[in-house]
Amino acid sequence: MLPITEIAKQMKAAAPFVAAMEANRRSEALLGAAALLRENAEEIFRENEKDMALSDSLALPLKKRLRFDRPKLETVCRGLEELAALPDPVGTVTLRRELDRDLVLSRISVPIGVIGVVFESRPDALVQISGLCFRSGNCAILKGGSEALHTNRILFSLMRQASLSAGFPEAAYALAETREEIGELLACDAWVDLLIPRGSNAFVRYIMDHTRIPVLGHAAGVCHIYVDAAADLARAAKIVLDAKTQYPAACNAVETLLVARPVAPVFFAILTGRIKAFEAENGKKIRLLGTPEAAAILSCEQAGEDDFGHEFSDLTLAVKLVADVDEAIDHINRFGSHHTDAILTEDDVAAERFFRLVDSAGVYRNCSTRFADGYRYGFGAEVGISTSKIHARGPVGVEGLLTYKYLIEGTGQTVGEYANGSRSFHFRDLPC
Repeated sequence: MLPITEIAKQMKAAAPFVAAMEANRRSEALLGAAALLRENAEEIFRENEKDMALSDSLALPLKKRLRFDRPKLETVCRGLEELAALPDPVGTVTLRRELDRDLVLSRISVPIGVIGVVFESRPDALVQISGLCFRSGNCAILKGGSEALHTNRILFSLMRQASLSAGFPEAAYALAETREEIGELLACDAWVDLLIPRGSNAFVRYIMDHTRIPVLGHAAGVCHIYVDAAADLARAAKIVLDAKTQYPAACNAVETLLVARPVAPVFFAILTGRIKAFEAENGKKIRLLGTPEAAAILSCEQAGEDDFGHEFSDLTLAVKLVADVDEAIDHINRFGSHHTDAILTEDDVAAERFFRLVDSAGVYRNCSTRFADGYRYGFGAEVGISTSKIHARGPVGVEGLLTYKYLIEGTGQTVGEYANGSRSFHFRDLPC
């Protein structure tokens, strides 16, 4: 394999040709990839078993992410097919303006170019990211974790096969495999336009701190749910349990529960009943860490100083009582990671205040934080979730992998004519 720097150079040269590919060929690559993945399912599962057999040293959340089984295969295949069915995002005209007679400005969507994606443990991320790059006309260098080496290899080979069959250049996609190659990739600021890290907050922070390439990602997923005094308490308990237990290792799982003081005793009684039922059915224990006030009602462990603002990524939940929606908002904006936070309430005024003042990429009412996902947003897939406020925020689908450029079509105009006053602009917006 060539050094990453050489791969990045070749990819940068190929990027304009990938960006200019017809939409039907990009769709063909997506549908071809879904077909190849299904045709080679058993081989994929065998390769994944090799990785699982070597995963004893991994933490349980990472093991869950590493597993690539039939449900995950079907999910990524459906995502590829949904991406293929989306309207072509490339070349969309978002602005047309006549600056002067026969001088027209247009703004069109274009791919970012060369994207480096570094991710841990999740082989399904490789398929999602490749698919999004196919659809958006971007090239990509992919670096998965060594714990998923065998699974990543076969998934990449099938995705690349689909891209080549659809006419993509050979240099359009590459798979890096060694830890040393991460350092090489981080130094490719002359050829790589964007880095997207997916993994633990420590891992994402490392990427952000060791490159001059723009980075799109989130360093932590500290999500909150606030149960308001006007909440439907039975429904709230159901939502909280889903947000904590449906997939506790996910970055959109709830980590802190805030409960309005007036309803805390009744709500905790309902929630405790649901927790006991879950534990009996699943043989797993949910660990609650409460402030002294919350712990007294729940009869649970007391939370430590660092438990609020902490991403547990397991069946642990920090609990605190608050006076009202304003105290909840203050807590979330102070301790949260600006990822996804929810209010459970029947009070429209409280909900509107929460929506306006919580400074997060996703702000929900009366539903689980686990909905923060590109697939569940109808994006087909996502390359990650961004807590940045620049370029893309929240689940990053196809649109997050696009930028734009301005085109001007004229008939011989020069700036001097406008500078000396012989001609003037009249700025008239035209239909796109």
